[in-house]
Amino acid sequence: MGTIYQASKLLALLAATAAFCVSAPVFAVDVEAAKTLARQNGCFKCHAVDKKKEGSSYREVAAKYKGKAGAEERLYQHITTGEKAKFDDGHEEDHKIIKTKDEKEIKNLISWILSH
Repeated sequence: MGTIYQASKLLALLAATAAFCVSAPVFAVDVEAAKTLARQNGCFKCHAVDKKKEGSSYREVAAKYKGKAGAEERLYQHITTGEKAKFDDGHEEDHKIIKTKDEKEIKNLISWILSH
């Protein structure tokens, strides 16, 4: 009975590892393209890489989502739908929508943000 239990634990671990590998980004982040898209869309008005401005720093965003399933999808929704952004003082504003329809550009930006 112990051997079957150990084998099933090993299979579960292998399945989880395989699922992670399939869901992980398979491309390298183009840092300059991400920064250009962020600059063109005014992202740096409210965000910085390593310090809080009106919005969270990208390091804070990356730390918030580190290891969480669906992080990419969550950020994709946030920057493409104009949903409400909540601020420390309690007010809310519509988040600016990224002005590109190029999925690769958007995903590259998200990967860059999460890389911090």
